[in-house]
Amino acid sequence: MLDKKLSGSFVALITPFNKDGSVDFAAFRSLLKFQEDHGTAAVLIMGSTGETSMLSSEEKKKIIVETAKMKTAKMPIFFGCTANNTEATIANVKFAKDNGADGAILAAPAYICAPEADIERFFLDVADATDLPLGIYNNPPRVKSDLHWDHLLRIFKHPNYVVHKESTARVGQVAQVLAAKPTVSVMCCDSPNLGLVVPTMSLGGHGTANMTGNIAPAELAVMSTPWASYVEAESFKVTYLRLLPLLHFTYSAINPVAVKSLMKALGMPSGDLRKPLTGLDAVALGKGLRIVADLELHKAYGYKLKPISAVAA
Repeated sequence: MLDKKLSGSFVALITPFNKDGSVDFAAFRSLLKFQEDHGTAAVLIMGSTGETSMLSSEEKKKIIVETAKMKTAKMPIFFGCTANNTEATIANVKFAKDNGADGAILAAPAYICAPEADIERFFLDVADATDLPLGIYNNPPRVKSDLHWDHLLRIFKHPNYVVHKESTARVGQVAQVLAAKPTVSVMCCDSPNLGLVVPTMSLGGHGTANMTGNIAPAELAVMSTPWASYVEAESFKVTYLRLLPLLHFTYSAINPVAVKSLMKALGMPSGDLRKPLTGLDAVALGKGLRIVADLELHKAYGYKLKPISAVAA
């Protein structure tokens, strides 16, 4: 199990690809070091930001095997292990554990639109089958099923659950979960459209499970620091308000189109999106590059601000 409770910035990492479309493991190593060097508490590989639904089963296994070798004691690596049914998910979790994963994040199986009671049983069945630390990603826009706090709090009594990411727009749900003082770390999506970051952190949340940290990891680390005093609250306010344009940009297209397009334009080792997804057009990408320039992130991280014409070539 993890040595301590997770808190801070939990970044959902992109999956980098080579020009031939294969997974770029050298890029994975660079991206993991980049995150660790800039204060990220933990990373998720093969979440929705990692284009997991478009990876083959063989690719997923190889990603687990190879990236688990890259981990350090400082920054745990979790893997998205949800499959299309309970038994296949259990098999994925066991494979991840056997190959060095620090944990697994689970969502409800997509497309089947199962009743919430069945999804609750799904999460408990998987937890009963492993001792790997697990997290729940409650994301109804992606999977239809939407767990009420009653479901969540029953699930969180299981000792294998250590983290919860809420991606609804219900502040009341986050409040009910935190009021129950569960043993899990309560985090939220960094989307400004959902509007959960401010209330989650102000109510005692433990951080954010975010994708904007792919581009601004140090800033997301500040935003995701639990509030122990006025100091953390003030740092949060200043950073959150400053970063709002970037947060809106990274959620301006379906995840991870905007963030990965911008990473490539900035010279980061990301590669292209996997088809049928395609990158942003020049106008949309230009907005992102202007935001990076305005925030001076290129100076902080050494990004290369190329002209749009050069980026699109």
